[in-house]
Parts: sequence; C-alpha cells; structure tokens
Amino acid sequence: MNTLPGRRTRVLAVTTATAGLMLVAAAVSGCTSTDDGGSGSKTAAGGVELVKAGKLTTCTHLPYPPFQSEIDGKVQGFDVALVDLVAKDLGVKQAVLDTPFENFKTGAFLNSGECDLAAAGMTITDERKKNVDFSDPYFDATQAVLVDKDAGVNSLADIKSKKVKLGAQAQTTGEEYVQKQGFDPVSFESSDAVLNGLRTGQVKAVVIDYPVVQGWLKDKATADAFKVVDNLNTGEQYGFTVKKGNAKLVAAINKAIADAKADGTYKELYEKWIGPYDASAASPSAS
Repeated sequence: MNTLPGRRTRVLAVTTATAGLMLVAAAVSGCTSTDDGGSGSKTAAGGVELVKAGKLTTCTHLPYPPFQSEIDGKVQGFDVALVDLVAKDLGVKQAVLDTPFENFKTGAFLNSGECDLAAAGMTITDERKKNVDFSDPYFDATQAVLVDKDAGVNSLADIKSKKVKLGAQAQTTGEEYVQKQGFDPVSFESSDAVLNGLRTGQVKAVVIDYPVVQGWLKDKATADAFKVVDNLNTGEQYGFTVKKGNAKLVAAINKAIADAKADGTYKELYEKWIGPYDASAASPSAS
C-alpha cells in the first residue's frame, strides 16, 4: 500500500463529550484499565512495557475490512477484536493509530516508540522478520482473483493470455505474487481503492486477500457484477508484529491468541467478522 502525498497519520482514540472531534478507538471487548496513566506507569500486567501508560497502542492501516475498518466512528474488525483480548489481559485499553502500510515492513513506528504493536492483516515473511518480531500466526490467508463478469476470463492464466488489465493493492503479497507471475498490475493505495478501480473499469480483474473479497461479495450489487475465478493458495499466514526484542509483548499476544482458540472466542470472532469458520485456521503451523 503506497501512501498518498501529504497523507498524515491519525490517532483513533476514545471520545468523551468534551472531545467530540476525536474518532473513537477500537476497544470492543469490554476492556477496562487497571493503569489509567495517573501514576505515569507504563508497565502493564506481566511486566510488559508500553509506549503510553494505560494503553496498548496499535498501528494499523485503514481501511482493510474485515480485519480493520472504521464503522460508525469506531475502528473495528477481526484484528482489532483479537488485540482487544491482549489489551484486556494486560489490564489496559487499546488505542489505534492509522499509519502508512510501508511502516509495517520496516517497523518504523514500532522503533520510534509510537506504537506497541502493528495489526494490519500482515503476512509473515522472512524479509519482514529482519525488521520486526512476529507473533504466532493467527490466520491462514489465500489470494482471490476477482473479475468483472463481462471480462470473459475464468482464471489468472486467462487474464494473462487475454491481456486483461489487472489491479492489486500496493506493497502487498498479492501484488508481489502476480508480479512474480509476469504481470504489471495497476497499484492501488487501499483495499477500498482496489474495489473502486474494479467498479469504475480502471481494471477488469484484481488480486487481493480472499477474506476481503468475501466481505465485498456480501453486497448484492458487487456480487451481481463480479465473480471469483481463482483462489490462490500462497501459503500465507498473518501475524501481529512488535519491535525486535520485545519478547514479553510477543508472549502476551501469543497467550491471548492461544486462549481465544481454546475457549471458543476465536471461532466466535472469526464467524462475526470473516464468515463460516474453517477449523484449520485455529491451529496454523508457523510459516
């Protein structure tokens, strides 16, 4: 995902009646804080050091439904709900910071102390591990090929042979995959921009994470106009990231993921945000 010129990061924080201009942070699971910052302590439960007292600050990149997007003034989604579980275990609340996606690859906002962790539907790769530490995988992902029903193509191979214009989200593994297959895709800054490019005819086909497409196809107009012709199993798994060496926070994240899978919360959140539950997603092997 490229960043538009002049784009600024923005904090999505809990509002009060006297701070109505601020957007609402994602703090869904009834999280309560045992460290409201009054003492100035940045140490949460388990000895986890936080960048801000009383808050687990999460970097993300909006929008990327169903993992994170702004709904009714609040950032919500599958990733957000899982990180809320981490925050609850730490006795704090989650605050979300919207940032450019390229910072997740470099770990810039983690290293600068602006965020504790990053949650952005991010695939675990060896290249990214050079800059950040990943949690255990929490989601198995595939890449969907969504096309205009009038494009006359039924596979990624058709798109290539018929020279149909293809789009992808910039700086994502989906874009990297099709580039390796010899495509020169049109790059879009966000998932919303990808869908808009398809709707407006800038492209006739797109490659993007399948759960994103699942969300799009819930809209009847979108389902009437477009269809999935390929589902590419690229072996991708998502993980949350922290600053290199932050072992205590990684342990806290991993515990929250494991507990959620064990007590049924993971399945509940999966069905709420993504769709029918695939049991294999509950125990992915490390990539």
